[in-house]
Amino acid sequence: MKIYLVILLSVFSFAVFAQDAPVKWATQETFFEDLRGKDLPSFNGLTINKKPFSNADLKNQVVVINFWFEKCPPCIAEMPELNNLVDKYGKKEVRFIGITHDSPASARRFQKRNGYRYEIVSLSNDGIRKLNINHGFPSNVLVGKDGKIIYATANISFSDPQFKAKSILFEEQLKAVAEN
Repeated sequence: MKIYLVILLSVFSFAVFAQDAPVKWATQETFFEDLRGKDLPSFNGLTINKKPFSNADLKNQVVVINFWFEKCPPCIAEMPELNNLVDKYGKKEVRFIGITHDSPASARRFQKRNGYRYEIVSLSNDGIRKLNINHGFPSNVLVGKDGKIIYATANISFSDPQFKAKSILFEEQLKAVAEN
């Protein structure tokens, strides 16, 4: 009888402590939403010319960061769209950085072959993981002059219906911050 009473009380206590708010499932979209307003984490890497590069080099600048690597077909597919953003906003004091886990020499060859116009910084796989601001490849992050993340999204594509709305929103955010 005591066991039944304990079970009955347990069942009712779960109802009392149940969460009223709906569950927010962890998805790529919620991951990116949760980045907004957070500081760009510290990192250290090498440019394709093997010069040291860190987040301190981005201080007081609007920055678009693209996470990519050379054997990533979606990363390569979005590069013409990314180059168009450089054409539109590069003269408005926006800095465009591509972060890859490819070696500086390999990334340099890739850039030369493919015309990718972002500055490229190589980090180790572990360095990218510790940043914890990309959710797969490609990922794109917009950072304000104050070093805080404004917006993040996966692929940039203004023609693919799956990514078009988020890409338009990314560019609207970029345009707003570039004009200030």
